[in-house]
Amino acid sequence: MTRWVYLFDEVERPDRQLLGGKGANLAEMTRAGFPVPPGFTLTTAACHAFQEAGERIPDVIDDQVMTALARLEERTGKVFGGMDQPLLVSVRSGAPISMPGMMDTILNLGLNAQTVVALAERTGNPRFAYDCYRRFIQMFGDVVLGIPHHEFEHELEAVKTAAGRDSDQAMTADDWQVVVERYLRLVERRLGQPFPQDPRTQLRLAIAAVFRSWNNQRAVVYRKVHKIPDSLGTAVNVQAMVFGNMGDDSGTGVAFTRNPSTGERGVFGEYLTNAQGEDVVAGIRTPKPIAALATDMPAIYMQFMELCDRLERHYRDVQDIEFTVEQGRLFLLQTRSAKRTAAAAVKIAVDLVEEGLIDRETALLRVEPEQLHQLLHPRIREDAGLEVLAKGLPASPGAASGQVVFDADSAAEWARQGRRVLLVRTETTPEDIHGILAAEGILTSRGGMTSHAAVVARGMGKPCVCGCDALVINPQARTCRIGGREVREGDWLSIDGATGRVLWGEVAREQAGFSPEFETLLRWADEVRQLGVRANADNPEDAARARAFGAQGVGLCRTEHMFMAADRVPIVQSMILAQTEAERQEALAQLLPLQEGDFYGILKAMNGLPVTIRLLDPPLHEFLPNLESLVARQAALATRLEYEPGNQALQAEQRQVSELLAKVRSLHELNPMLGHRGCRLALTFPEIYEMQVRAIYQAAARLLREGLQPRPEVMIPLVGHIAELRRMRALVERVAQSVLDEQGVQLPVVVGTMIEVPRAALTAAEIAEEAEFFSFGTNDLTQTTFGFSRDDAEGKFLHTYLEQKVLPDNPFAVLDEAGVGRLITLATEAGRRVRPELKLGICGEHGGDPASIDFCQRAGLTYVSCSPFRVPVARLAAAQAALRHGRA
Repeated sequence: MTRWVYLFDEVERPDRQLLGGKGANLAEMTRAGFPVPPGFTLTTAACHAFQEAGERIPDVIDDQVMTALARLEERTGKVFGGMDQPLLVSVRSGAPISMPGMMDTILNLGLNAQTVVALAERTGNPRFAYDCYRRFIQMFGDVVLGIPHHEFEHELEAVKTAAGRDSDQAMTADDWQVVVERYLRLVERRLGQPFPQDPRTQLRLAIAAVFRSWNNQRAVVYRKVHKIPDSLGTAVNVQAMVFGNMGDDSGTGVAFTRNPSTGERGVFGEYLTNAQGEDVVAGIRTPKPIAALATDMPAIYMQFMELCDRLERHYRDVQDIEFTVEQGRLFLLQTRSAKRTAAAAVKIAVDLVEEGLIDRETALLRVEPEQLHQLLHPRIREDAGLEVLAKGLPASPGAASGQVVFDADSAAEWARQGRRVLLVRTETTPEDIHGILAAEGILTSRGGMTSHAAVVARGMGKPCVCGCDALVINPQARTCRIGGREVREGDWLSIDGATGRVLWGEVAREQAGFSPEFETLLRWADEVRQLGVRANADNPEDAARARAFGAQGVGLCRTEHMFMAADRVPIVQSMILAQTEAERQEALAQLLPLQEGDFYGILKAMNGLPVTIRLLDPPLHEFLPNLESLVARQAALATRLEYEPGNQALQAEQRQVSELLAKVRSLHELNPMLGHRGCRLALTFPEIYEMQVRAIYQAAARLLREGLQPRPEVMIPLVGHIAELRRMRALVERVAQSVLDEQGVQLPVVVGTMIEVPRAALTAAEIAEEAEFFSFGTNDLTQTTFGFSRDDAEGKFLHTYLEQKVLPDNPFAVLDEAGVGRLITLATEAGRRVRPELKLGICGEHGGDPASIDFCQRAGLTYVSCSPFRVPVARLAAAQAALRHGRA
């Protein structure tokens, strides 16, 4: 018979895929002897069965739940729904991959009109009992019955106002009874039936609600952002309740075994006395730092410190721990590997190696390559004349500036319009996930370092400042006050997530530096990886920056970008508009020294490293004014000349515009991406490539005479036929050798091609006869393989393909292995059969994508090339690929 339900102490080998991360950890902690309240787990397979049964719990699963519940009663000595020792439980989600706050939780389940009286009598604390009951009704009403949270809050505020209470802690037992009565009336008014009183009915409804929460909007958005498969499902954990709200000798908290923002050693966390867990995470009360527990409950503090050390050593990773103290007794409610910032991830990985808990390979696999991108984010310039309005808790590092918005929907909408926004909230909830995703950063007035906003922001790499007491929000007026200044929606604010500062206006930022741990981790990565990492760089500044980030050369230098400078466009246009070859050669002669200077700077910055220079690729019309603007200008000039027929300046401009318009029309193409560009342009106008090759080797000759080691590689774009490459190679070798002879220097002339059309990939064996390297231009190869125009696809229909899961990923962001990848593999195998030493790389945007880099390792490529700021990402991703797959 299929097992759908497991008690924590029945599990011998915890399986995260079956039990979820939380269930697996609770089972493992139970077996290891940690103080965990007993309970049981419904598996992810049960979630799938629930969905397949039309969101109904099948009878066989219900029977196993009731059997497990009976055994939980035996273990606790309490009875579910009993009048003497009532058993209360929590019902929590637990996916195989942690999704903090994205799914639903219900606490205190099992309370009703009778058991709340029994709980009050057993504990001698009616205030505690009715506080638990009102919490349960509110959570169950929101999560299970669909009554919005704020409607319960409205009832609570009405009672507090009438009783003259300024906080929840000031409420009496009688006050909570009034709240309970109002909550029960609210439920009956909204649903037309009473709140369910049978504890088993409550449990069945709660389990179903948690299973359903796998597909709520915030969970779906979170999975999409973090690329978590929708097919995993969630487990459900039913656990005996322990209570942190039984008085001043009770409490609840969340702690990390190291600082999740910085990675510093030492337990880091927060707690509240006389509270339940959601009070800490939701940010309803600003909690105390964990160090204060040493004063409030010294024995508990010592025990907790010892348990934190044991947990970290047991799991060999930083732990995120939820705990409760019930009348002087400590319980661990869950542990999981902690979400952490990029800086913390790097420091923790290196420190754990130095402490002997993990080895270097494990450390390299512990850090997500994409996280390294966060470490290159700018920080606030301290010499920029800062106006600091207030200070909160530094919940997630980084500097962010944006226009203030006060709700998640506005944040998402403004971001869609291209505006940079800062989400300012009293506290965030899981329903705000789309706004957090859209915002540059998050600022809250309440909540601590373990609040929802802090945890989610750290996971996403977003700057965040929490618990800013000086922030007072007026949601109706769409304003707030910070440090005496009124801030309206749309005003600019900045936050510094590393210090907790809130600053007026948009502030200047500067590039962050590398920590010693960052350098250490990347050095370990370089020792392991087999793929080379080069950079895409079109100027000396980018080349120098890439080299500083660890690039081993330039994999793509796009020469057309050099033609776009304002002082060069007129020369390029005169070349295009030339009526004769002599006129064209005159314009090219003006471009030659400019191009030589460009190549000199890049080759010098990459001294001793290869620089792959792609000769002119785009069609010529891209360097001319837009057709529509020329037509409009021509019409405007004609109108003015009707009133000023003798104006010679206007007549001269009209002739110039007419000539330009005629040339633009003659160069106009219906599909320029597949038109007169790349090597096709060079076959028609070889003098353009001749000028570029001369500039490359004149620059190289200068550097050789200066005692440097330039290593240019010339790349011919858009080759689809061996005859094209053969002619272009002959041109490059002829001009290069001529320059080298003139200068009296020697230098290898290396010629290769970009593989960016399917025919080139399919005839790679032939092309390899003339090419010393292949560089796969995966942007264009993806377009030509799919038959997509990228701009049209991403603007019109690709988002629909992704939403409807026609495609698993955007193929321009993540390499399409089945199609584009197959062409790369075919070309790689065929090319190396002809030329075993053939160098192979990719130079599209995929060169910086970890999943695509993993493919490149498996395909046996030589190197990847990416933007300078993604070089560290590629170095780590290449090391991880080598560890996972070994030598291809």
